[in-house]
Amino acid sequence: MRIDRALLEEIIAHAVRDAPNECCGLVIGRDGTATSARALENLAASPFRFDIDGKELIAYAFADEDDEEQLTAIYHSHTRSEPYPSQTDVNFAAGWPGVEWLIVGVPKARDAAPTVRSYLIDGGTIREIEVEVT
Repeated sequence: MRIDRALLEEIIAHAVRDAPNECCGLVIGRDGTATSARALENLAASPFRFDIDGKELIAYAFADEDDEEQLTAIYHSHTRSEPYPSQTDVNFAAGWPGVEWLIVGVPKARDAAPTVRSYLIDGGTIREIEVEVT
């Protein structure tokens, strides 16, 4: 995925702001390039998992089928572990094939920088995808 630095910083700021709970949101894009991000509420309000309103997710994912923009990634943060998909993430991803999982690792030490990684999760197989910051 290609993403503008300012857009990525917006996602990271959301993760830092919601810590110690996980944050969640959507990345909308076109042709492998992120064009916008939509912060969503973590209904679980938990440092261990996130929960998205399914109606809201579907509304964003299929808002305008004639538009070339589409759901490119679901993002969330990990506040207690590395930015690598958990089993919960793998289970959730089963319902969204072809959608990347952008994970922001928010370190416990506030002076340490967050890390961002992206993955495709297909049939339980996790493959890291390069995040190209422009």
